Amino acid sequence: MTNFDVVVIGAGLAGLTAAREVRAAGRSVVVLEARDRVAGRNFGGNLADGTPVEMGGQWIGRTQTEVLKLVDELGLKTFPTYADGAAVTLYNGVLTRYADPSFGLSDEGAMEVGRLQQELEALADTVSLSAPWASPSALELDRQTLGEWLRANSAKDEAMAFWGAIVPALFSAEPTEMSLLHFLFYIKSGGMLDNLVSTTGGAQELRVVGGAHRISERLAEELGETVRLNCPVRKISHDDSGVRVGFDGGEVTARRVVVAIPPALAGRLAYEPALPGARDGLTQQMPMGSVIKVQVAYPTPFWRDAGLSGFGFSLDDELSVTMDNSPPDGACGVVVGFFEGAHARSAAGLSPQERRASAVATLVKMFGPEARNPVDYAEQNWMEEEYTRGCYGGRLGAGVWTQYGAALAEPVGRVHWAGAETSDVWNGYMDGAVRSGHRAAAEVLGRLEA
Repeated sequence: MTNFDVVVIGAGLAGLTAAREVRAAGRSVVVLEARDRVAGRNFGGNLADGTPVEMGGQWIGRTQTEVLKLVDELGLKTFPTYADGAAVTLYNGVLTRYADPSFGLSDEGAMEVGRLQQELEALADTVSLSAPWASPSALELDRQTLGEWLRANSAKDEAMAFWGAIVPALFSAEPTEMSLLHFLFYIKSGGMLDNLVSTTGGAQELRVVGGAHRISERLAEELGETVRLNCPVRKISHDDSGVRVGFDGGEVTARRVVVAIPPALAGRLAYEPALPGARDGLTQQMPMGSVIKVQVAYPTPFWRDAGLSGFGFSLDDELSVTMDNSPPDGACGVVVGFFEGAHARSAAGLSPQERRASAVATLVKMFGPEARNPVDYAEQNWMEEEYTRGCYGGRLGAGVWTQYGAALAEPVGRVHWAGAETSDVWNGYMDGAVRSGHRAAAEVLGRLEA
């Protein structure tokens, strides 16, 4: 006799979406969350004066339709990311101000970046989103890293510096740390590069009033006692009769289980019987990205008065990307910035005070002397989060998609998988997480009916 029809592990967007749909279908469900909060990689914080800031994922693009539907259903609102004015780029110590798609590159550099982008997107068009490992040239694309492809196709320093900064901005990982096939799949899943890197008209266009974590909090409020916090799962036993899930402080049984945590963490659970070799091999080779997100606050968004949008892109510094993250009413000025990839791993060895000094020094270069004296600073090192172990998401290195990729979302008996990494559309984003929750719910409901 099972306690529930379905047990869901993880109370992020994927898990909560799946649980909501299972319950709406009249089935019993329980959600086990290791943390003392819901929302996973979405995480709300506050500055010292109470100003809310988002320490995790926060932006939504207009083509991210599933998460936008959820925002609307839950009675939440969005507002546009501030993007008026010029952006700035630092390269070789030179600050360039621009208001076009050039990223402040020289004409020669922009042409080379554009050529490489065109070639990469032509390759991405050949990749199957539903089965990347079965794409026509999958083996060739997967046997090399993105870094190897870039070095083989360009010798232009400025263009290489651009890709060396923009790739960590998207993946929190270096071009040498992912297969070319993974990069191509990922950019295609999000509508190609211009969509991924753009604010207005792109993936960073909208913010949620109150913070993106409010989506999960509203879902949890709907689910009520279905969601149990402080319940780190340690073991999943499964056989023809059902599943048994052991967590700190107890155990539940169910007919099906949805594991809605990153693959790297899913692989750390004990399974009885052990996972098939392909699934276990996948989890061993899908590390999370490296990122430290920082919020730097000022009395006012002074850069706006100078005609700047707050978007900064440095090819020189460890704090590589910044955006205006001020509250909707502009009551104070907040710049959000990121240490990503190798820069994040390097910055992790510094003290918080040293990271603050590094971030502020870069902001002074970008926005002038007014940036020298912030009134507050907050940071979130996602690499140190026990129940995330990195952001923005998991990635696959050379050879992994073609050898293990088919196991990414394929159920193992009564065990089903969800999470942003398992989505074939908007992979790695909030929208992908919601889509994966829909898929996992449909899977378990279909099997329960069988």
